[in-house]
Amino acid sequence: MAKQIWKPGNMIYPLPAVMVSVTDGEGNDNIITVAWTGTVCTNPAMAYISVRPSRYSYGMLKKTGEFVINLTTEKLAKALHVKGMINIQFIVCGEEDVYVIEVNPRSSRTVPYISKVTGIPIVDLATQVIIGNTIRGLGYEPGLQKEADYYAIKMPVFSFEKLRGADIALGPEMKSTGECLGIGKTFNEALYKAFLGAGFHLPKYKKMIITVRDDDKEEIVDIARRFKAIGYEIYATKGTGAALRAKGVDTLYISKLEQDSPNLLDLILGHQIDLVIDTPTQGAEHSHDGFIIRRNAIETGVNVLTAIDTAKALITSLENREEQLTLIDIATI
Repeated sequence: MAKQIWKPGNMIYPLPAVMVSVTDGEGNDNIITVAWTGTVCTNPAMAYISVRPSRYSYGMLKKTGEFVINLTTEKLAKALHVKGMINIQFIVCGEEDVYVIEVNPRSSRTVPYISKVTGIPIVDLATQVIIGNTIRGLGYEPGLQKEADYYAIKMPVFSFEKLRGADIALGPEMKSTGECLGIGKTFNEALYKAFLGAGFHLPKYKKMIITVRDDDKEEIVDIARRFKAIGYEIYATKGTGAALRAKGVDTLYISKLEQDSPNLLDLILGHQIDLVIDTPTQGAEHSHDGFIIRRNAIETGVNVLTAIDTAKALITSLENREEQLTLIDIATI
């Protein structure tokens, strides 16, 4: 497969974010939010952060090579005198600001998945810690655990087809009704299994509709080109189709809802479409074409994506899927 260049996105950020303080050594300081961070080595102690060159603090980091990672989660837990588990909801606003939505002294629904794929009974250990035991006393070491020889990906599952009139466009609200888990020997295999678990059984007809807002037209070109490469026929509205054709992606124009048949709705209701990629504009109302397209697609059993990052993940999983999937027995982990 040819080299792929992805723009920064939020598909697999290892949240929660941390606050990183930097200086240029000349009296100018700054603090930024960083999602990509972690441990490189424990002996000698080494940590890493990933910062885009376009960020204001990048020049300071390059000049001094120094930074301080501030663990907001740890400080919050200690400030609130929490012993055991803590669940924190962060929201990252722009490039600089991190806000805390809520802090709860409980497990999140991600924890059972982590326990399942690591074999570490996290809730049991937390309960023991609450009543006075220590992590080491229970036979475990704090910090990073031994790396597994497999990958595990948790993916949200939605039930929009059962909620009449609900817009499936995603935002900051919790809309998932469950999760599924994909485990594989490689990242791409785990990703493909996760999509299968979430109900994406592709390909079927190898026909898809793409209609995106102006801000996404540059990014959608490479995604469309990759779908074409695995045999998909692409239908697009005039604006999106023109952007794709201008970049050499063969596209079939399809009329909008208010135009004569055959139009988008005819294509969806004709049970000939595998997938719809539709990125909604901000503040779109239910009367807009996008809502009608997404709603009818879901009710017809067509897979719908409303985010460019998810579309990238899906095409990556389809490009790398294997006929023989490996079996990972999590009961033996």
